[in-house]
Parts: sequence; structure tokens; C-alpha cells
Amino acid sequence: MSQESPTFSPLYRQIKALILQALEAGEWRPGQAIPSEQELAARFNVSQGTVRKAIDEMAADNLLVRKQGKGTFVASHNDPRALFRFLRLVPVDGDLSPPQSIPLDCWRAKAGQEASRMLAIEPGAPIIIVRRLLKFAARPVVIDEIYLPGEVFQGLSAETLQGWNGSLYSLFETRFGVRMIRAQERIRAVAADRGAAEALGVQEGTPLLSVERVTYTYGDRPVEWRRGLYSTAEHFYLNELN
Repeated sequence: MSQESPTFSPLYRQIKALILQALEAGEWRPGQAIPSEQELAARFNVSQGTVRKAIDEMAADNLLVRKQGKGTFVASHNDPRALFRFLRLVPVDGDLSPPQSIPLDCWRAKAGQEASRMLAIEPGAPIIIVRRLLKFAARPVVIDEIYLPGEVFQGLSAETLQGWNGSLYSLFETRFGVRMIRAQERIRAVAADRGAAEALGVQEGTPLLSVERVTYTYGDRPVEWRRGLYSTAEHFYLNELN
């Protein structure tokens, strides 16, 4: 009777895992340069080609950024180019100017069954709930309700949100050391209820795009669950398939 062989991991994938461990431990912070390929090769006792292949894959995953003539840097949400990586709503006229984020509410609660499942925390664990509005060219386009694990985002308040000039993910990265690595979304069409209609300035019953997202940090740990309603009268959801 044959036995299953152990799962084989290519050497460059093993090096990628070690670099990820260093990133998760905070050895190199977002926006900071990592050691050269030669230095990493010496550190891990492998060839530069193996390190290069690991870094290439991490750059493709938006974990690292190569800068010509400068080196390789840890990707950061503070980079303006990162804004539309997670925000896929694009104006019909193609103007990709940054939206205005307006915090509406921020309060503490205890995780119910759904929030605990989405965030992989215990029912009743502390969470923070944020409601915010996104405006494009002064027009309301997105209303978000965002659930965050309270232990990870201790100290987040309405005052913190109102005083921040930048994206929400750059705030999470800068103030709380949480970098969003990947997200999983579920999208469907819904009709605007009264609350959404008032917030987005549309008629009740207007078709909206419902986008539910779970976002993960290093170690594939969920750190955000959000439910957003998108008005697509002048915008569309853009997804590039490779």
C-alpha cells in the first residue's frame, strides 16, 4: 500500500516564507528598504537567483516594491499607487482622483456570531465598528460599515478617524502596525433601503452594489470585515483578471 509523500516546497518558496516571517515580526517596516539580494542570499545560505525568485513573487503579490536604482522596499499603504488596489470603484470618466473619507460613527461592541466567524475571534470579544462615507468629487458614492477586532485596534476613536488625512488602510498601518495583505470579496446587487438612500443621495429602491469584504494581514489572519454599498450611477467596479 503506497504512502503519501510529504508536500514538497521549492527552495525559493521556503525563502519567501522566511522573508514573510521577518516582515510579520516587524524587522523591516512598510516603506523601508530590505537588504540586498546578495545580503539575503548570505543570510539564508542560498543563491542570489533563489532570493530573486522569492522577491519577484512577493513583488507580484504586492508585498514588496522594486524601485529602479534604489532597491526593494516593503510595500506601504501610504504609497498613492496602493490606493486603488483595494478600492476598485472607478469613475466612468476615468478620473482616479483620491476620494474623501468621511467618518460618521465609531463605537465599541461585542462580537456577535457573524462578526466572530468573519474575524476568527470568540463570540463576545471586543470589536470596533466604524461607519464612513466615501465621496468622489464631493458626491457620496460608498457607505461602509467596518468591523475590527478590538484587541488589534485599541485606541481607535472617532477623533482619530476625523484627524487622519489619508486612507483608512494607511491609518491602520501607521498607527496600529497592521498591514492589509489581501482581501476576499463577495458582490451582489441590492436595492437601497431608506438609510442607504439618504446617505448616498439616491432614491429608495435604487440598485446598489453590495460589497462584503474580509481583509487579511500577515499569517492569513483576518483583521477587518466590512460591508459596503456602492452607488454605480457614475462609477463601475473594475477587476483586472490575469
